[in-house]
Amino acid sequence: MTTLVFGHKSPDTDSTGSPIIWAWYLKTVHGVDAKPVLLGEPNTEAAFMLKRWNLDKPEIVSTVADGTPVVIVDTNNPAELPDNINNCDIKAIIDHHKLVGGLETAGPIHIVMEPLACTATIMFKSIGKHMAQMPDDIKGAMLSCILSDTLEFRSPTTTQEDKAIAHDLAKQLGIDIPSYASEMFEAKSDVSSFSNAELLRMDSKEYTVAGKDFRVSVLETTAPKIVLDRKDSLMASMTDVAAEDGADQVLLFVVDILNEEATLLVPNDLVKTVAEKSFGVTVTGDTVVLPGVMSRKKQIIPNLKV
Repeated sequence: MTTLVFGHKSPDTDSTGSPIIWAWYLKTVHGVDAKPVLLGEPNTEAAFMLKRWNLDKPEIVSTVADGTPVVIVDTNNPAELPDNINNCDIKAIIDHHKLVGGLETAGPIHIVMEPLACTATIMFKSIGKHMAQMPDDIKGAMLSCILSDTLEFRSPTTTQEDKAIAHDLAKQLGIDIPSYASEMFEAKSDVSSFSNAELLRMDSKEYTVAGKDFRVSVLETTAPKIVLDRKDSLMASMTDVAAEDGADQVLLFVVDILNEEATLLVPNDLVKTVAEKSFGVTVTGDTVVLPGVMSRKKQIIPNLKV
């Protein structure tokens, strides 16, 4: 039976590229019949990566049959995976997020989790000497994942290993990192064709804080004005999205990559309280700027208070 390799729902560049990388590795090095799939439509930056490196877009699946062998990458959170994930035959987990709990396996499995900025960085280290036979298109995906998750090394999650591996890959590929990252971020910033609901779900994760269920959404962009010009309609859409997704509130952080700050939309008193308790700011309007906040994983989620 084919082993499916997938990341989280609302796939970003890392959750699109890493399944491609690991499926290649399983097939080429271990002879496993493996296939990368996605649990949703990739965002614009991930779509750019696929086109730039002439990679086929993995099939998008909404369900995975019980008993299917799977490898989970870039998450270990059951809320971000198919509802029946514990009925699948989980073979491995490769991730760089905090351990959430809730996944169950039929037996011992291969787990690699490291405090690095990107799943693809972990994969580079795991693949080791076999990187020598990796084709340039897969290496391009790997470089793209690292530059995306580190925001070209601006994110506080960035480690020296992420930087060194990215520079190694860029040298092999003849890629100028600043120029290529600029192309990636430009693609990520083009959100004009997306509805409010799509934007609120595009790069989002579900978290519960003090009994409140939040959909924590992040939009990383080099053109924050494009998103913030839609703030009124985005805030109006939050009520419907939260209700449809079974959440108490959507929290939307618009991350300005170049100025290294985030703007949180504040539609009501609940979000105002969250902002003031979590980030030590005083909220006087319907937005608040959070200087230096770039990472949901390291700076937003750990600080959330209600």
